[in-house]
Amino acid sequence: MTSLIIDCDPGVDDAVALLTAFGSPALDLLAVTTVGGNVPVEKTARNACILRQIAAREDVPVYRGAERPLVREPAGAGEFHGAEGLGDMAPFDPAKGCEPGGAVEAIVERVMARPAGTVSIAVLGPLTNLALALRAEPRLAERLGRVAVMGGARAEGGNITASAEFNIWADPEAAAEVLASACDVVLFGLDVTHQVCATEARIADVEALATPPALAASSMMRFSQRIEREIVGWDAPPVHDLCPVAWMLRPELFTLRPCHIAVETGSGLTRGHTAVEFRDGVAGPLRHRWATAADADGVFDLLKGATR
Repeated sequence: MTSLIIDCDPGVDDAVALLTAFGSPALDLLAVTTVGGNVPVEKTARNACILRQIAAREDVPVYRGAERPLVREPAGAGEFHGAEGLGDMAPFDPAKGCEPGGAVEAIVERVMARPAGTVSIAVLGPLTNLALALRAEPRLAERLGRVAVMGGARAEGGNITASAEFNIWADPEAAAEVLASACDVVLFGLDVTHQVCATEARIADVEALATPPALAASSMMRFSQRIEREIVGWDAPPVHDLCPVAWMLRPELFTLRPCHIAVETGSGLTRGHTAVEFRDGVAGPLRHRWATAADADGVFDLLKGATR
């Protein structure tokens, strides 16, 4: 089993990723931590608890994390996720809320309490919580296992500016700190997440399962389908945040390239740009990995298996 912390900002694609993780026996989910991103942190924390209840996984603790980026003003993406972050789903007060204590403490405690390299983290939102955890415990970078991040853009261009993807753009300083650390970081940017799209057939397959998790996941994708058509003009929305969770479950579904990644923090024009360099020694050692290709059918098979 993979011992995993999921740090997220639900968010409709976060919701699909969480429901997949909650329903996958191969994952030992140690905690879900939340951050302000797609919607404010009070909503992302509540949404994580709602999704946990739908999946009947109240054994997994949820912790509320950072309200705002390290130095920037908070940014949101409610137009792509709904005002409450759950698309068309009406939020409700979950039976169980967040645990006392914060996300940073929860990350540090769980990683430091176990042997080095045995706890991985999937970051599905801005990297604020992980950056703060690395500040709080400098040994964390060498104790963490794999760090799978949904974020960044290269060949595909950005989705918030011409060159920046939302999660990195929202807190570029945090992303820069994580990438400058000793963490073993794999970035799943728009180059690969745009290959993992919720086509009509894939949504219908999940919908047909008719379980509470499958209906919740298909509802999120139906919302994204409508919004992508209205705003972007695409028929099949990318399910970005599903990629890091799918990789934790079946890494063979993805093609990765060694690289060096830096984040632009100084320029307003290119804020959050991810400079992905594949040439060894040009920008530094190739100690990161960048996802370039995905088996989308295999990824959606994981979603269906987890929500049956």
